[in-house]
Amino acid sequence: MNYELFIAKRIIAGKKYKNSISSPIIKIAITAIALGIIIMLIAVATGAGLQYKIRDKMAGFKGHVQIINYDANNSDVSTTPIKKNQDFYPEFKDIDGIKNIQIFAYKGGILRTKTEFEGIIFKGVSTDYDWTFFKEYLVAGNIPNFNEERTKEVLLSQTIVNRLQLKLNDVILATFLKTANSKLPSNRKYKVVGIYNSGFAEFDKTMMIGDIREVQTLNKWTNNQVGGFEVILNNFDNIEQKGAEIYSNIGATLNSKTILEAYPTVFEWIKLFDNNVWFIIAIMILVAGINMITALLVLILERVQMIGILKALGCTNTSIRKIFLYNASYLILKGLFWGNIIGLTILFMQYFFKIITLNPETYYVTTMPIHLSFTYIILLNLGTLIMSFLMLIIPSYIITKINPSKSIKFA
Repeated sequence: MNYELFIAKRIIAGKKYKNSISSPIIKIAITAIALGIIIMLIAVATGAGLQYKIRDKMAGFKGHVQIINYDANNSDVSTTPIKKNQDFYPEFKDIDGIKNIQIFAYKGGILRTKTEFEGIIFKGVSTDYDWTFFKEYLVAGNIPNFNEERTKEVLLSQTIVNRLQLKLNDVILATFLKTANSKLPSNRKYKVVGIYNSGFAEFDKTMMIGDIREVQTLNKWTNNQVGGFEVILNNFDNIEQKGAEIYSNIGATLNSKTILEAYPTVFEWIKLFDNNVWFIIAIMILVAGINMITALLVLILERVQMIGILKALGCTNTSIRKIFLYNASYLILKGLFWGNIIGLTILFMQYFFKIITLNPETYYVTTMPIHLSFTYIILLNLGTLIMSFLMLIIPSYIITKINPSKSIKFA
């Protein structure tokens, strides 16, 4: 009996389809599996890439959690100062998972040249600032030097530099809004020592980064007064939990807010990517499964005589069904193999060469970001293999309806 089964498996799984009726059907089924896994890989990698990139950019500009005065204005243009000396600064003693705490202060102003002007938000930072984000997107120059008593060096975006027709090391005149202690606007000159391009248009078109001591002077604050604190977390996935813990460990006159709470519309939009990805995965698995069902049925109908002979020799329906299911699994694996090769090649090309570009006004990024996860790849392949295989079990029951005498006579 084992010998007959071995022969049958070799006949079906031995690639004897070139001149058979099932040959084009099998090729279509393999192609459907390959295209399905390609599209699923791209959907998952780009969806996750957009989510991670957008949230990382927002954290780069705003931190994961901001601590400000409880009655502070929500606008970046003006903030109510709070004391720098806090129990949680420079670190939270009772909360783990925090990478850095950094002070900041904002001041609204206007940059002017002889022919152009541009409204900006001057974000003042200090020596405790984590420059990892801006170093990644620095296109020219370097980070301002905070070792001096009070530096006039600033970091500007490529967007502002282009609009004002500036270049590296240019000196720019800035006019700042009046404060409660000063009824006249303040004029200052700053040197552009660095140019960044994050692709996040909402911030790139307004943000200027410089010395917090400049902002303190402009706001008539003391050295112990700051606009607030930015908290950088080690793991973004814990932001809601850590946000609650931070809120519980600050004074009653202070308020903390995560970027999820500060920008709910952006993160609600990001969550829609997950729904789109799941919809694409479901459609691709369904299409691939239908094609595999068609291929299996054609294989069975093409091998009616062989099925009859095997039944006449004493093979059970279960044994014969296994032969066809094994063969179908081989076809699925073949499609997955080529789909992974092509899909990962496309993703690596986009990752290294940035072929596909996006409108930063809409997507907050300039190129399609890619996030590759070995876990996601394994789960996609296993899920496709298992779901496609399960979809083949029911149509394989047609084998039980084949009568040995009739099938052999029909041949």
